[in-house]
Amino acid sequence: MIAALFLMLQTMAPPALVPAAPTAPVSTTLPPQDWSILPALRIRGLATTLANTSAYVHGEVVAGRCARVVRMPQGWTLTVDLAVLLTPDGRVRRVTPRAIDCPTVEQYAAGVILGARDSIDVVDVDTDTWYRTSLKFAWGA
Repeated sequence: MIAALFLMLQTMAPPALVPAAPTAPVSTTLPPQDWSILPALRIRGLATTLANTSAYVHGEVVAGRCARVVRMPQGWTLTVDLAVLLTPDGRVRRVTPRAIDCPTVEQYAAGVILGARDSIDVVDVDTDTWYRTSLKFAWGA
């Protein structure tokens, strides 16, 4: 009985292979290792946006979730570097924060950039292009 079952399984057709969904080339989905070669992202009016967002970052630091905060004479700062992939028409395709061991603030910073997408000055390019920027969150002592 078992032998007949094995023979029957061998005669069955193998399952059809499902083609993989097309993916974008790795070169466009991941920023380069060296972010210093990326052109700077130009954002109009970002200082006003950051003035309203530092309270969240301050809360994350107070809660002990972020240790990369820097003490300054005026108070505290936390800087997040980001790589931003833009389409030729200025749409944000991807925002990649540099890891600072504070995932909540990394993702928050990515959201701030996405929220400022209408204020991004686009350079005339023909392909998706990576740019670099930094957000510095600051609050008093």
